[in-house]
Amino acid sequence: MGVYKKLFRYVPEVKLLGYLAILISAVSAFLMVYGYYYIYLFLNEVIVNDNYENAGVYSVKIVVFLCVSAALYLTSGLVSHKLAFRLETNLRKRGIDGLTDSSFRFFDLNSSGYIRKTIDDNAAKTHMAVAHMLPDNSQAFLVPIFTLVLSFLISIRVGILIVVLSVVCGLIMCMMMGNKDFMKKYQEALDRLSSETVEYIRGMQVVKIFGTRLKSFKALYDAITDYSRYALDYSISCKRPYVLYQLIFLGLIAIISIPLSVFLAEVKNPKFMAVELIMIFFISGVIMVSFMKIMWASMNIFNANFAIDHLEELYKKMQEDKLSYGDRTDFDNYDIEFENVSFSYGENKVLEDLSFTLKEKKTYALVGHSGSGKSTIAKLLSGFYKVDKGAIKIGGHRLEEYSKEAIIRSISFVFQDSKLFKKSIYDNVALADEKAGREEVLKALSLAGCDEIIAKFKDGENTIIGSKGVYLSGGEKQRIAIARAILKNSPIVIMDEASAAIDADNEYELQKAFKNLMKDKTVIMIAHRMTSIRNVDEIIVLENGRIVERGDNDSLLSAQGQYSRLLNLYETANDWRVSNEKLL
Repeated sequence: MGVYKKLFRYVPEVKLLGYLAILISAVSAFLMVYGYYYIYLFLNEVIVNDNYENAGVYSVKIVVFLCVSAALYLTSGLVSHKLAFRLETNLRKRGIDGLTDSSFRFFDLNSSGYIRKTIDDNAAKTHMAVAHMLPDNSQAFLVPIFTLVLSFLISIRVGILIVVLSVVCGLIMCMMMGNKDFMKKYQEALDRLSSETVEYIRGMQVVKIFGTRLKSFKALYDAITDYSRYALDYSISCKRPYVLYQLIFLGLIAIISIPLSVFLAEVKNPKFMAVELIMIFFISGVIMVSFMKIMWASMNIFNANFAIDHLEELYKKMQEDKLSYGDRTDFDNYDIEFENVSFSYGENKVLEDLSFTLKEKKTYALVGHSGSGKSTIAKLLSGFYKVDKGAIKIGGHRLEEYSKEAIIRSISFVFQDSKLFKKSIYDNVALADEKAGREEVLKALSLAGCDEIIAKFKDGENTIIGSKGVYLSGGEKQRIAIARAILKNSPIVIMDEASAAIDADNEYELQKAFKNLMKDKTVIMIAHRMTSIRNVDEIIVLENGRIVERGDNDSLLSAQGQYSRLLNLYETANDWRVSNEKLL
């Protein structure tokens, strides 16, 4: 019941259905065994007493009790299935709610394939334990008890035989159930195989382009071999006990007949012996099914316990490293200050004792080699991660003092690869401000240079992105994302390499969109295109998580430092690309 208590925490509104299913199933188990008791009385009247009138009465009672038992068992299953489907739904909802509220570090440490499979597969694993095992558990444990009582009511010989049979088969069942540590490894291998397979399929384009073999994906290859080894070992471990179990039950009458034939001449009432043998045949079948249910119950309860523990561990990870929020809703100003900030991704330290100040309504550019800390600074400022040490302040107050809504409202983030939903162009922009009217949304689209995008589709701004025949280039997607940011109208705008992968045809329109987005805002740009940052108010050059230079374009060029070297590298790379295009 400990496992079910864990599960029922996620369905408090309908958890009584679980107890109701158990109760109905228990009554069904009692009525079924009671029906077998009337089978014994029926056989006794027909074979021993030759009383067909009483036998007729008992036959009616047999039908009634067994039919009512079956009906109650089905009812218990219907009730438990309703609970199981609600449980699956709630577990998935809990996962989705956790994802929407989790820290960005969680997504860095856990692949999308692992997250999806963990939530989806483990939620599904709880279904069997609730939908089928709630009714079966009651019957699996109560039916043998009721049956043992019935056996001793028939005769002491039948009772002793059923006790011995139950003990022997119980020991065999224990051999079949497997070691818990082994089962845990088996489940972990299955989960790893599932998540690695999802990641492999999502990268199928790369696989096909390079003709890569499966063995090149070491993690997936290892997951397949580990799972196949555990699955084979588990099957082999169950093989002999299960065969022995079936031999005992299916050959029970033959096994009993051997010693019985020696003492048959001494039996005083052979007719009653015949009734006992028939009842042993019936009862052994009931015991066999009950023990099988116990085995399945044990396995499914283990799976459910593993699943719920795995899910709760994932839910816990979602909440780790989250930024805590306060109740401050207004900003005195939008000056930004990093005060002795340190941050690391696991063992990889990115920033250490970093301090700087950015004045409001100015445009800043962060430049530096890959891994210098540019994107990390932007994400820390947005509240995506919690700093290890130090403080980030906006308007003189720590980020943690503001409410979550205040931070979301005040900061817009435009990524390099902006995500659009399978909704209309209009709806993709309108989600930035639920209160915005149609005119405001269309104005934002126009300021972002989306008029020509809308004009090429017959449904205009109502065109569904991702539908058949609708194709948007990277630059067009970026302009729609910028329209979203313009509508949001946040006083702080962060652009993380927002123009890195844009072609020349889109660059002009995109630069106009950027200009409209950045007007009267505090802007932080992270850019690979060095030409796009020459007119910013200040350039900050980073190396190994430290600021090595800062100033405007002219002053940094005249200093002949790190910025000058980066610009020369960029121009050299551009010249090389142009030269090669001419050769082609």
